[in-house]
Amino acid sequence: MGRIKKKGEAGNAKNYITRTQAVKKLQISLPDFRKLCIWKGIFPREPRNRKKASKSSTASTTFYYAKDIQYLLHEPLLQKFREQKVLEKKISRALGRGDVTDASRLERNAARPEKTGKPRYTLDQVIRERYPTFVDAIRDLDDCLSMLFLFANLPSTSTIPAKMIARCERLCLEFQHYIIVSQSLRKSFLSIKGIYYQANIQGEDVLWLVPYKFNQRVVGDIDFRIMGTFVEFYMTLLGFVNFRLYTSIGLKYPPKFDQTKDNDAGELGAFKLEGNNAIAASGEAPAQITNGDAGAGPDPATQAEVNKLIRQMREADVDGDRVEAEADKGETTTDAIDKFEPAAPGGDVLPQPSYSGDEPESLFANCTFYLSRETPRQPLEFMLRAFGCKRVGWDSVLGEGAYTTNERDPSITHQIVDRPVIQAATQEDGDVEDNQTSQKLASNQRMPGRIYIQPQWVWDSINDGELKRPDLYAPGAQLPPHLSPFVQNTQGAYDPTIPLEEQQPEGEGLEDSDEELGEDEDEDEDEDEEEADDNLAVKRIEGAAEGMDIAQSDDDGDNDSFGGFSEEEKGEDGDVTDESEDDEQAAEIQYQRELEAELTGKPIKQANPNPRSKAKEEARKRLAKQAKEEAEELDRAKGMLSKKKRKLFEQMQYTNNKKSAEDQKLRAKRRKLEKQKAKAKA
Repeated sequence: MGRIKKKGEAGNAKNYITRTQAVKKLQISLPDFRKLCIWKGIFPREPRNRKKASKSSTASTTFYYAKDIQYLLHEPLLQKFREQKVLEKKISRALGRGDVTDASRLERNAARPEKTGKPRYTLDQVIRERYPTFVDAIRDLDDCLSMLFLFANLPSTSTIPAKMIARCERLCLEFQHYIIVSQSLRKSFLSIKGIYYQANIQGEDVLWLVPYKFNQRVVGDIDFRIMGTFVEFYMTLLGFVNFRLYTSIGLKYPPKFDQTKDNDAGELGAFKLEGNNAIAASGEAPAQITNGDAGAGPDPATQAEVNKLIRQMREADVDGDRVEAEADKGETTTDAIDKFEPAAPGGDVLPQPSYSGDEPESLFANCTFYLSRETPRQPLEFMLRAFGCKRVGWDSVLGEGAYTTNERDPSITHQIVDRPVIQAATQEDGDVEDNQTSQKLASNQRMPGRIYIQPQWVWDSINDGELKRPDLYAPGAQLPPHLSPFVQNTQGAYDPTIPLEEQQPEGEGLEDSDEELGEDEDEDEDEDEEEADDNLAVKRIEGAAEGMDIAQSDDDGDNDSFGGFSEEEKGEDGDVTDESEDDEQAAEIQYQRELEAELTGKPIKQANPNPRSKAKEEARKRLAKQAKEEAEELDRAKGMLSKKKRKLFEQMQYTNNKKSAEDQKLRAKRRKLEKQKAKAKA
């Protein structure tokens, strides 16, 4: 005889445990239990039968695996939580006795992080348990970076201490320094939420979101205690990751931090990298003008010697390249890259290979940028330096650490502005100041030989891997659409980079041309309004004559009754119904013209058939016939499917039709904008 099973000792009742039972079993408070679950990666579970799992008449809402709670019993952090709980009880008892001295002594020994900055516990062991390999930590870095960059931009409140914000900001800047040194940044996108960045770190793509530098308003409906628990864990994680990343490229961690420069909004410039690769990794260009004074430059004699040396080096490089070109002139290039072409006409477009090299990482290596005071300095500085630019200057009001703060520096090749174009002011003598040759820079003046661009040029150049045309991003110009580099174009979907004529269906093209033709006809009708007024009486007489004919045909129709067609005859005549209607309409128009000519005594107006409209009409008929045949073929194919597969196919059709409708709306919107641009140019 088998062993009798007892209720509550097997199945859901044993596998699951409620939150109240878990808290009692661990002997900690509910906030500490939440922290422990977040740090250890334990989350609630949903049993199949909540009634059996609860083991009571009261409906429980939160369940955990019993094995997970048993695993938490051996956590060293539990002892830290219990010690903290005991200490708090001692302090409360001392205050209850009125012994303030004893209470203050216990509080000093508590080593509270709000007072001394020393943590009561460390999460190092938790990090090592959750991420056994470094690749696991890299893969879980997306949420970590997004959360820390968010808290780095928040104001300090009672729930968000200032030390936590400073710690988050410092860790984020250290991570950005690694991205700059290793040149790991790949793509970026400006969105409503913030700026998305994607970097490739040791073969893993990491995507994170950075909010814009606006004044944040902290609302009260957000539980910052839970978010603070995540931030505490993520700060420890990013500290581990930064240490491993810095040591992998031969840099010392943590880098030297200058508090004075940080107080002056130095940000990235407040850190000094050290190590075996520090000179090449720092990427610092020799400082030039830092206070805006044009006379504080280098010694002219020293600068002349340096320029002479650089000129000789360039001439030597040119001669060497010329000799190599002459040597390779007779050789044929055989290092062409293969291209992946789709096997079928409607196949997916495969990503094409490219030459591997340092070209994308050194995109701005030969450029010297100057950021105007209205541009966002932090993201632009980070992106420019991550792609090889060693010389980035900005206005002195944006902070310290600039290559130059003098806007008239002749070494500047590109200036990023984000202000509207203002007309040049007229001087007292009546002459208009030329904004291209003026040396006294104002908001409406330009330096000769310098390229002026808007900030979007930087993002589009990085995403496309090449320097875009500056004239498309000139100040005041209408910018091209900023497209997300993370969206993969699919076959048949709307693509803003392709001309509209190449991706719209033939039916939409015909409708578009009909609208243009209708506009032309409206103009012709405006010209013929006078002739229509003269023929108004003729049309009235004609209407009376047509009424007489209709009455006569009604009388004739009463004599001969028609019983209708059979089903076979209907099927035979169904294909020519549209053609007969068109013929009848054409006959009525011709009859109307004959009546007009007879009453006015003028010759019959010969209709001038427009070959363009005639071809469109034939194409429309052909498309309608083709669509009808495809619909009939689809109905026949659906009839061969089972009921389950037919429903699945209909769901697929619904999804495809929904996407097609969205693409059609986008094409219609683009078509309307293109028409408006064409009218504005005309």
